[in-house]
Amino acid sequence: MEPPVIALENVTVTYRSGFLGGTAFDALRGVSLNVSAGETVGLVGESGSGKTTLGRVCLGLLHPTAGRMHFAGTPFGGLRQRRGQLSVVLQHPEWALNPRLRCGRSVDEPLILTGVPAAARRKRVAEILEQVGLDPSFAARLPGQLSGGQRQRVAIARALVTRPRFIVFDEAVSALDVSVQAQVLNLIRDLQERHDFGALFISHDIAATRYVSHRIAVMLKGEIVEDGPAGKFYASPEHPYSRALLAAV
Repeated sequence: MEPPVIALENVTVTYRSGFLGGTAFDALRGVSLNVSAGETVGLVGESGSGKTTLGRVCLGLLHPTAGRMHFAGTPFGGLRQRRGQLSVVLQHPEWALNPRLRCGRSVDEPLILTGVPAAARRKRVAEILEQVGLDPSFAARLPGQLSGGQRQRVAIARALVTRPRFIVFDEAVSALDVSVQAQVLNLIRDLQERHDFGALFISHDIAATRYVSHRIAVMLKGEIVEDGPAGKFYASPEHPYSRALLAAV
C-alpha cells in the first residue's frame, strides 16, 4: 500500500498571548490524522475547535510546536519542496482571485511560480477550466463579471491547475446558494475521481460533509475525538460530542 499523502503524528500547536511569553494556549493537542490519495476526510466541529489550524498545518503554513508530519511517506520539509503539490480552496473565492486580473491570469499564476513554459500554461488553463465546467473563454473575464458559483469554480481551477496531491477545502461551499452548493460538491467528487488527490474537507455543514467524505474526523477543543468511516459515523457515532453534533442538525 502507498503511504498516506498527509500523515500527522501527535501534532501540537501552542499559541502564546501577552508579553514575555504570556499565557500558553494549545490550539491543537496531540492530533494524529492520515489522508490517503483519492480520499476525502471531512473535518467537523464547533467554531474554535482547531479545524482551520489543522488545515494550515497540513498545508505547511503553520509549523507544529511538537509532533511529526509526513508527506507521501517522507518528512514534510519546507514549502518550497512541496510547491505545486499542496493547494487550498477557501470559503470566499474573492480571497484567491485578484479582482483586477483576468480569470485566466489568476488560474495561470501557480503555473508561473512552478516554472511551466507559456505555451504549456495556456493549454493547461484551458483544460482545467473545462474540467470545472467553464468554457475556456472565461479566461478573459474579470471575477466581477461572474456569479458566485462561477467564481468558486475558477478558484477550484486555480487550486487544481498544478495537479496537487493534497487539497484543503476550508468551508468551500458555505457561502454559496443551496442549489449551487450541490453543483460544486458534485464537481469536487468528480475532480477527485479524475485526479486522485487527497482532501481535507473542513465544514460546519454536516450534510455537505457527509456527501463528499469517505471518513469523518470530529474535533473538540484541539483534539480529534472520533475518526472513522463516514457511514459508521452517521449511523452510530461513538463519542458523546459526535452524537450531540448530529442531534443538532
